[in-house]
Amino acid sequence: MQTPVHQTPALEVVDPPKLKVEPLEAASSLRMLAYEALKRAITQMDIYGSTTEFRLDERQLSETLGVSRTPIREAMTVLEQEGFVRSVPRRGIFVVRKTKREILDLIVVWAALEAMAARLAATHASDSEIAGLRRLFHEFEAQPLASHMNEYSEANIAFHQAVIRMGGCRLIVDMTENLFLHMRAIRAVSVRQENRHEISMREHMAIIDALETRDPDLAERLVREHTMGLAAHVERHGVFPE
Repeated sequence: MQTPVHQTPALEVVDPPKLKVEPLEAASSLRMLAYEALKRAITQMDIYGSTTEFRLDERQLSETLGVSRTPIREAMTVLEQEGFVRSVPRRGIFVVRKTKREILDLIVVWAALEAMAARLAATHASDSEIAGLRRLFHEFEAQPLASHMNEYSEANIAFHQAVIRMGGCRLIVDMTENLFLHMRAIRAVSVRQENRHEISMREHMAIIDALETRDPDLAERLVREHTMGLAAHVERHGVFPE
């Protein structure tokens, strides 16, 4: 009598998982490129250096960027949702310029966020990052600031961006991104008024000292006072839309 032979059941062949990828659309890519180009250009504008509103010309932008009007319109929609531009019926699309009251509120919010970033930076930022802050102002220490206002204005703005970034909190970076358009323009105007640039330089150096000594309480307080000093200056001297 033969012993029955047990056969191993055949393994079921299972198709490998498939990665579902939608085709890339050229229009979507153009929209993103148009959005990034427009946002970058708007962020670099001196929107408070003049009392004239700045209207965005869709046809001119289409020609300049070398794309059709469709991605321009789509980019404008996103920029309006983010608060960079506003659409006015029968007039067009304009770069947003905030009122004096709105600017003061914005500065208060920025003061809170940057002060916390400075507190975090005092603990977490690397020595090389902090040294980079001092290098931003090295060339201005041996020469009159008044003769290099454009360069100092850019260094001033880069300083505050760096402090935010050095805090290492991604949410603070994201929250300040859309505020930066206005803060950049406000600082660019105010630093040229009275002796604000000299005050700014002294206060920046004190903030850097606090970061170098790894004193989070002092760094937080100095940044908050520095930014609220800007609010007081705008309150007294700022000429902005009402």
